Amino acid sequence: MKERNMVHRKASRRSHALVIALMGSSILAPAALAQDATAPAAAAPDTAAAPQVDVIRRIDVQGSQRLEPDTIISYIRLRPGQPYTQAAADQALKDLYATELFSDVQIRNEGGQVTVQVKENPVINRIIFEGNKRLKDDKITPEIKLSPRQIFTRSKVRADVARIIELYKRQGRFAATVEPKMVALDQNRVDIVFEISEGPKSKVRQINILGNEKFSDGDLRSEMATKQARLFRFMSSRTSYDPDRLAYDQQKLRQFYLTQGYADFRVVSAVAELTPDKKDFIITYVVEEGQRYKFGDVKVESQLREFDGDVLAKRLPMKAGDWYNAKLVEDTIDSLNQTAGAYGYAFADVRPNYNRSKDDLTMGITFQIAEAPRVYVERIDVNGNTLTQDKVIRREFRLAEGDAFNTLQVKRSTNRIKSLGYFQEKFEVEQKPGSAPDRIVLEANVEEKPTGELQLSAGFSSIESFILQASIQQRNFRGRGQTVGASVSYSRYSKSVELNFVEPYVFDRNVSFGANLYRRDYNSFNFVSSDRKNLYQQKTTGFQLRAGVPLTEFLSAIGRYTLNFDDVSLDQATYYSDGQCDPLKAGRYLCDAIGKRTSSILGASLVYDTLDNRGRPSRGNTASVSVDFAGLGGSVSYLRARANAAKYFPLGSGFIFSVSAEGGAIKALKKRNLDGIDDVYLTDRFYLGEPELRGFDIRGVGPRILRKYYDSTGNISSNRDNWQDDAIGGKYYYQGRAELEIPLGTGARELGLRPSIFMDVGSVWGIKKPSLLDGYTLTCITTTPSSTPGGDPTVVTSPAGNTAVPVGGAPVLSQTCPPVSGSTVTAGSQPLFREFFVGDTYKPRVSIGIGVNWNSPFGPFRLDFAKTLLKQEGDDPKTFTFNVGTQF
Repeated sequence: MKERNMVHRKASRRSHALVIALMGSSILAPAALAQDATAPAAAAPDTAAAPQVDVIRRIDVQGSQRLEPDTIISYIRLRPGQPYTQAAADQALKDLYATELFSDVQIRNEGGQVTVQVKENPVINRIIFEGNKRLKDDKITPEIKLSPRQIFTRSKVRADVARIIELYKRQGRFAATVEPKMVALDQNRVDIVFEISEGPKSKVRQINILGNEKFSDGDLRSEMATKQARLFRFMSSRTSYDPDRLAYDQQKLRQFYLTQGYADFRVVSAVAELTPDKKDFIITYVVEEGQRYKFGDVKVESQLREFDGDVLAKRLPMKAGDWYNAKLVEDTIDSLNQTAGAYGYAFADVRPNYNRSKDDLTMGITFQIAEAPRVYVERIDVNGNTLTQDKVIRREFRLAEGDAFNTLQVKRSTNRIKSLGYFQEKFEVEQKPGSAPDRIVLEANVEEKPTGELQLSAGFSSIESFILQASIQQRNFRGRGQTVGASVSYSRYSKSVELNFVEPYVFDRNVSFGANLYRRDYNSFNFVSSDRKNLYQQKTTGFQLRAGVPLTEFLSAIGRYTLNFDDVSLDQATYYSDGQCDPLKAGRYLCDAIGKRTSSILGASLVYDTLDNRGRPSRGNTASVSVDFAGLGGSVSYLRARANAAKYFPLGSGFIFSVSAEGGAIKALKKRNLDGIDDVYLTDRFYLGEPELRGFDIRGVGPRILRKYYDSTGNISSNRDNWQDDAIGGKYYYQGRAELEIPLGTGARELGLRPSIFMDVGSVWGIKKPSLLDGYTLTCITTTPSSTPGGDPTVVTSPAGNTAVPVGGAPVLSQTCPPVSGSTVTAGSQPLFREFFVGDTYKPRVSIGIGVNWNSPFGPFRLDFAKTLLKQEGDDPKTFTFNVGTQF
């Protein structure tokens, strides 16, 4: 037992000793390690020498051609007297490469002699584009960074390649590739060649819509600006892929659903995937329609004393129970702002507060009109006019400094300044806060455009064949708003010279004055056997003076005086016999028209005009009533009245619908008491046809005399090409038109293309029935007995001439064939023609068709295809008409 205890104690002592030894070693080990670490450091001065550092004594530059060595040294931080280190050399290399002036740089150090070896980047001699057909050089060059005489760098080349590809993507050509090449030249110059492969235009093959249940894919696609590529859209620019248009289409979808009451609608995703061949895109929209809401309670809370919220609420377009329409809410906000602005509250704040109830799916709205001060015009600023005088612009303002602000008057001022035609199309009068909360500043920031026009044009017209025109006009003469012009025109059937002058504000008063001096020669014509044949020539020399004064903002009165000297003549070689006009050749109506006449005409007009732009209106009305009295001296006396009206409706998305109507009547004040001849002269009557009434030839509608000739069988020819067709005009007319202008893409609009569909209706009638003629060919048949017994008699047929008698009458033959001694004389006649009077009816002529206006480099161009729906006997329809180089 004792032995065991002794053993145990010995073992315990051994274990305690082991623990103490381990603890001692753990404490002493760090000290030993520290001593080992410091020992070599202390011995270092004795075992190794310090490294030798070179001091830069000199820096040389080698390889430079265009750059001075001092310039190159200025780009780096190495300087003589400084220590040369590898880190400093690396930094110098980085600095030199950063200049992008060098293609290779090396730095060497030989005992403090530092040599900088450089190889300069070449200079660009030319930049050449190859393979670009859709984008010409002048479209690409401004967009890239490289240019001749610049230093070539690879980074700029890469940037320009990316830029060119981006330009082609904007054109819808996502398969375009650009490969740059460098052609080395002498004197370290290069030509940069961009080899372009344009590739096909990437179209939108398919538009997929997922998640729509209430509306079909077709309904939603019709709301988008992007369209699927189809054969019938080969001229559309909307079939190409455009990322900006993709974002726009998402907004269009949202707007559509919001107008249908789906207030929770959202586009979850819109993904455009390019097909592997890079020719087409497939666009996929994922949408959530949500629930459809109705309007709840609609209220107006106004803090403006002039506005009664309850009264305004009753006049709002939306009512409780109607389907919710976000567009209607926006329009209501604009309408309330406009109404507040009309009362002088320029800074009225109208905010809608929505109360959405998902339980009964209603959207209650409270329009809150915050309190605002009544605003007055502090001043009107006109900026940007370099030629146009300030007063020309300021006199079009319907507001003056110090007046109460009125949004309607501001809008009217904007339209009046636009209608001047002196400034950019997108002009708006800007409204800015004044020096106090109740003050506002109106700014007219105009951008002038050229108002002088010098036009030399040649063209071909289906009406007048070849046309030559020259005109010069200044619509803003000396910046005073005056119009001065002169024009000359020449064609096969008309010639004219005209001078004109217009002063819109005489002596700075709201009275306009205009004057025209002119000479016009016109050859009337008809068609015989499809050949155009001259009838009478009318030479008119005269002048017109007119003055206008506004009666109200939109109503004006215009007075005018016109003096014309007319000389109407016929070709004597064609239409005269024995020195007199021959009705057989010319017709009685033409023989009556010839002569010299003087017309002294006093006229007046009332004009109502609310158009937003007189040059190309899209909204508004216009109407006028005119009366002309001829007889204040002169040899012509009549009373003529005309009226016309037009209205323009913007239908949205660029569509413009217009309707117009006009009519007129003329009555002679002097009776001429001529049988079969109307009291109104031929040259003073109304005519209708191309171009006023499309679908019919020029003067192709209304009263006319058809001279139908007999054929060899003794029957009247049924071929209209063999008739003589003479329009003789009427004393009454009406005309109407409905037209829808169709918008095109941006490119077509820039070209000035404006297509439209139309319907025309009209008629002219009321002339006194003329005396009609039958024409005969007379012959004398002389039979002389044979001098030889049993022989045949001699028969001689001799023409006795032609004669014309009233329709139904018989030619007088006894006076035509004198007796011949010893012979038997008989007279014969063969009908030559018969005249018919047709077309004198008020019944409408109707045509429909499509047309396009184009402001071409050759002048205004109009092309029409028309189909006649209603016509009357004698009317002359025409399907296709065009005109180039002259105004319609």
